Amino acid sequence: MEKYPGKKNIAVFISGRGSNLKSLIKNSKRKNSSYKILLVISNNPNAAGLNYALKSKIKQYAIEYKSKSSFERQSLKILKKYKIDLLCLAGFMKILSGSFIKKFSKPILNIHPSLLPKYKGLNTHLRAIKNKDKFAGASVHKVNQKLDSGKIILQKKIKILKKDNVISLKNKVLKIEHEIYPKAIVKFLTNL
Repeated sequence: MEKYPGKKNIAVFISGRGSNLKSLIKNSKRKNSSYKILLVISNNPNAAGLNYALKSKIKQYAIEYKSKSSFERQSLKILKKYKIDLLCLAGFMKILSGSFIKKFSKPILNIHPSLLPKYKGLNTHLRAIKNKDKFAGASVHKVNQKLDSGKIILQKKIKILKKDNVISLKNKVLKIEHEIYPKAIVKFLTNL
């Protein structure tokens, strides 16, 4: 497998449109980037994000999600083959098992659309609006065996305006995600 001197090999798991993946790819192509995205794995063969990988000549695998164990088994084989140093979850809508996390044995990062520890799981924007929160945001955290509970690497917040609804808030938070995920990876790799 190709190794890039001084650069860490990253794999990205996606489930959908891949806007965070696009941001990570863009940042990985900078001359002084500390990481190289070697492969993208999706649990959804129709994930639009696979096109970003294709356009950037990054190996991509669509592994149909028949069961968690078969998806994880196939993914682990691929991750080991490519000697991946770091796995990034970017809009990956499945929860990895404790067994997968242990067997992979390298760090896994995730981007989450809330100011963790607030609003783990789904419907984060709706919950923030319903609770009349003043701020929303995004968090990049290390993945551990508890949902959205690992060490926070980077967070950024934005104001929730009176006129905001779930869609406008989601779009504002997504912009933040695109900004902080690449920074969080660099920060994390610097401390490895």
